[in-house]
Amino acid sequence: MKNNFIKQTAIYTAAIAVSLGAASCSKLDEKVFGSKSIAAASTGAATANLASVYDATNALMGQGNWYALQEHSTDELLGPTRGTDWDDFGTWRKIHLHAVDGAHNQLFDTWNGLNGGLFKATLVAEKGTAADQPAAKFLRAFLATQVMDVFGQVPYRAAADGPDAIPAVKTRSEAFDWIMTDLDAAIAGLPSNAAITDSRKATKQAAQFLKARLLLNKAVYKADPKAPTTFTHAAADMSAAIVLIDAITASGKFSLSANYWDNFVWNNHTKSTEMIYSRGGDGATQLGGTINVNWYTGMGTHYNQTFSGWNGFTTTADFYNSFPEVDKRRQSDIAGYTELTGFNAGFLAGQQYKYVDGVKTKVKDRSGSDLVFTPDVSLFFSTEAKGIRTMKYPMEYVASSNSFNGKNDYVFFRYADALLMKAEAILRGGTATGGETALSIVNSIRTRSGAPALTAVTLNDILAERGRELYLEAVRRPDLIRFGKYNDPVNERAAKSDAYRVVYPIPNQAVSSNPNLKQNFGY
Repeated sequence: MKNNFIKQTAIYTAAIAVSLGAASCSKLDEKVFGSKSIAAASTGAATANLASVYDATNALMGQGNWYALQEHSTDELLGPTRGTDWDDFGTWRKIHLHAVDGAHNQLFDTWNGLNGGLFKATLVAEKGTAADQPAAKFLRAFLATQVMDVFGQVPYRAAADGPDAIPAVKTRSEAFDWIMTDLDAAIAGLPSNAAITDSRKATKQAAQFLKARLLLNKAVYKADPKAPTTFTHAAADMSAAIVLIDAITASGKFSLSANYWDNFVWNNHTKSTEMIYSRGGDGATQLGGTINVNWYTGMGTHYNQTFSGWNGFTTTADFYNSFPEVDKRRQSDIAGYTELTGFNAGFLAGQQYKYVDGVKTKVKDRSGSDLVFTPDVSLFFSTEAKGIRTMKYPMEYVASSNSFNGKNDYVFFRYADALLMKAEAILRGGTATGGETALSIVNSIRTRSGAPALTAVTLNDILAERGRELYLEAVRRPDLIRFGKYNDPVNERAAKSDAYRVVYPIPNQAVSSNPNLKQNFGY
């Protein structure tokens, strides 16, 4: 897989260079958002439009960079080394072991992509047409949230600033307040979600969801980043989040999908009833370019399976074992998919199968032995069958060409997440509404997936249920931080990591180029 990763990284870097070049002063500025940055020259406003801002969110959807920082640092995902394959100079190990420093390659690429998109959003939010500004403010809030969450500081350059202006830097607390102001404007100015098919566009409900998520995490983002391990969540913030989630429900456009996997299969854009905000895979109706989710399938599948993948990422045994065996989120057959490919949705464990001329056949490893995925896995040395794999986005199989179409929407905001946020907010002191309790909400989600109902629910139960419901949706790291468990030992990280690791370091190149940036504490 190593060569595939390098090739994809090169393509990604080139794409960022092309998309941002028209608004930048130099190659260095383009990369580091530093002393000159991605500048708003006199023609800057003309180079950014709303579609280009939507496109900028594509930087969040590869198997590396932002996604890796959010997932590989947790118990949901790790990248084991298999001989010399997947070593990649330790890039995956360092994330899982909380050993990232300012020179880490994926940190730099994440900073680059997020801040490039953030500046494009600012151009439209501040200089775009009145019709485009509410959507641009939502997208700016969305991208700024990721920068604030990952790095704890947010560079800002006004659209009217000249190309030599040094970007100001907002602290995490200042960035939080700025983002909330953008979201209030977006909520006031955006249309309601007229139909589920509008989930690829900024809507009032998408902005309400993001604001509710921010309120749930407010204690984290307002805390001292030097040692933020225990948080006090204000009841008023929890109640305000509940009001926003109730407004999403009152729109009448969202409900729990009867089948959990309708939210992730190749036609999830039309099948899901939960999509609040997503990015489309077919390129037909979305604003911006086409994306493809094949890395979410191929990053773990074996070379000899029907979808010949890179035999890379796995989940941890503890996370896999947190699912009841009857839970459909753990493993489900998908009609029109499983009987053609041998894959189930969820986790791939045990003996693997494929169909050869319509006959179900055991998959073999490269030595000719049965391919049996086992839960034991090592970051440092694993054979090709070690580790349970994931299949969160089953792709459409085209039998005539023995190929796959990655038309799946990538899910950013989903209604089940909103409901679980409401349950958590109630337990944290928010005012319950609509006759719902934290227990009734959690059980409605568990029942949908065939898991047994609970008789009581605690905050620890909420965290565990969020893991089972939302795994690989890039929320695990902020969830663990909010619950004070991010630094706990996991898999091969035998000891607690330092508390300051709840934020990543600023890339060295950025710190050296912008005097307003100061390296985060501990790095």
